[in-house]
Parts: sequence; C-alpha cells; structure tokens
Amino acid sequence: MSDSLFQPAVLLLEDGKVFYGRAAGKTGTTTGELCFNTGMTGYQEIFTDPSYYGQILVATHVHIGNYGVEDHESESNGIKISGLVCRTFNEIPSRKRAQQSLKEYFLKNNIVAISDIDTRALVRYLRDKGAMNGIISSETTDIAELKKLLAKVPSMQGLELSSKVSTKTAYEEGNKDSKNRVALLDMGVKGNIVKCLTERDCFVKVFPMNTTLEEMMKWKPSGFMISNGPGDPSVMKDEIKNITDVMKSGIPVMGICLGHQLLALASGISTYKMHAGHRGINHPVKNLLTGKAEVTSQNHGFAVNEEEIKKNPNVEVTHINLNDGTIEGIRRTDLPVFAVQYHPEASPGPHDARYLFDDFVSLIKKHQTPVKGKVLA
Repeated sequence: MSDSLFQPAVLLLEDGKVFYGRAAGKTGTTTGELCFNTGMTGYQEIFTDPSYYGQILVATHVHIGNYGVEDHESESNGIKISGLVCRTFNEIPSRKRAQQSLKEYFLKNNIVAISDIDTRALVRYLRDKGAMNGIISSETTDIAELKKLLAKVPSMQGLELSSKVSTKTAYEEGNKDSKNRVALLDMGVKGNIVKCLTERDCFVKVFPMNTTLEEMMKWKPSGFMISNGPGDPSVMKDEIKNITDVMKSGIPVMGICLGHQLLALASGISTYKMHAGHRGINHPVKNLLTGKAEVTSQNHGFAVNEEEIKKNPNVEVTHINLNDGTIEGIRRTDLPVFAVQYHPEASPGPHDARYLFDDFVSLIKKHQTPVKGKVLA
C-alpha cells in the first residue's frame, strides 16, 4: 500500500464544515462543487463523464478502486471530475484484466482525492444543506488559508463549462453509407451516446458546440443530437439561439441531459438549479406516453420549469421522476423534437431507456426527405 494513504488531507466546505481524512491520488489541492453519486459500480465511467467537469465527486459506495481501470470503460479522453471524496480507496485491483490501479490512473490524470471520510455523514449534510463548493488539500491543513482559496471559486450557477470539454474539431463515426446521418452538437458528449447511435446504423458527425446550423447543414444531416455536458444551461445564449434554429429546420432532434435543458430553453421554458441534483444509476422514471417505469442513470444539477411547460401549448411532458416529480422528458407537439433529462445510454447503469435511441432513429426515417439546406421560417 502506498505511503500516500497515510498522508493527512482535509475537505473544507464553503459553509465552514470540515472533514479530515487521508490523501489519495495526487498530492495537491483542488476545488469544485461537491456532488454525490449513489452508484455502487461504474466509477471509471463516472469519473470520465464530461458532465462532471468542475465538480468534486463524493462516492457513496464504501469501496472505490477495487476492480481497477480498463481503457475501454472511459467515456472520454480522461478524468473530468475535479477531485474525489470516498470512504475506502483501494490501490490494489482485484480484477485480473485491469490495466492499472485507480491510484495509477489518478496520478496519470493529476487528480487529488481524499479517503477515510465518513461519506454517509457528508452526503446527509449535503442533502440537508444543498450542493456547495468545496476544497480538498493534501498539501496543507491550514483551514484559514484554504478558506481564502475556496472563496475565489465561482458558483456553478451562472457558470458555462461546455466550452472546456467540447471537441475542438469535428470527427465522424459509423457507417458512411447510412442514410441516417446524425449531426451531434458536442456539449460534453459521453462516448457511449455516439456508440448507441452507430450501433443503430447511424453515421454520426460530432461537431464543436459553437457550430452553426448553416455549417452543419452542409453535411446534409437527417437528424440532430444535442448532447449532455456540464455547467448552467441558462447562460449559453448563443447555443440556445443556434438550437432554436436547429429545431426550426424541421429535421428530427433528440436531446440528452444538458441537451434536454437547452431544448427547453430554446422553447421558452426556463431552468433552475436543484437543491442537490440527481446522480446515480437507480433513479425511477415513468414514461407518461406508455405508462411504463424505467430505472435510469442520471447526472444533473439543473432541471426545467414544470409550471412554464403547462403554459406552453407546443411542449408536453413525456417523463417524470418518480422520486420527486421533476421533469425527466419533454417533446414538441409542433416539431419532431424530443429530449430526456437522464442518460438513456447509461454506462454505467441499466439499459431500460435505450429504446429512446430506437425511437430517434424511427423518427429520422419517418421524416427522411432529400436535404436541401433550407431552414423553415
């Protein structure tokens, strides 16, 4: 076992609450919004999900790192969380095919972590007080100094982060001969979203988040996907305007997570920051169109306004969260557009909602006509 696990570390919350533990990962100091994920497995997929950019993850499961790391289980090109808080950090993986330990993975990605924390107490505290910023340090335990550093960290509310994780250059995946050509606006896309599309014979071109409709139309798409991503959607004014144009094109559109929120904003429906958010792989959702329930993978700290949907004749609710009644899915009644707040690709999590990709492909085929690049007024 590494000596670093015997090095003291501290976690300070923005309201002054302090937790003491031991260092894990890289020795250093890191900041971000504290959020907790209740999943018992899939930590590598969670760590590499771009939607977590700018956040310190609190893992509620007691053991983290016990099965190591494998390259094909990453959802992006590296770890996106700002730091990790856990109860037990396992340095020696038990899985034979593990390519490296979590400790090695964290050192490679320069991730600061703290272990030996009473995460049950911490999560109960965050559930009561709400999401807030925090700082982890294995360099210093000087609380006064850490408070000064933490005071400089911006609130997640009002923060645009997609530009930090969106691709800088467009790239293509899938069958080039397919008629199902999906232009994907990358707000921080997970790799398995692209995979779920290519598995359904879609030819996908992933575009940087600031790509205009006019530019994407040159590729002659038959469908648009607005991906997941981090940050506050309400401040993404240029993207909201662009997505409004995308919807007006008359070409089918599907949104996931941040994409769901942006499509709502482009439809005149506001978003709000949740008290603690939804993050885990066992959130129950009801499909109001079929009456069926599904267990879903979720990761979001913002939601769309239910009361404003009721006043909008062009938008209807399709899915609700069975725990708290928040909006989990919407669709336009006047356009071939739908979106869900959760992650139908899962990874990690159950595959109950992967039918939504089938629905999207069916919608594309239904509306497939020769693309002339003309945008509807």
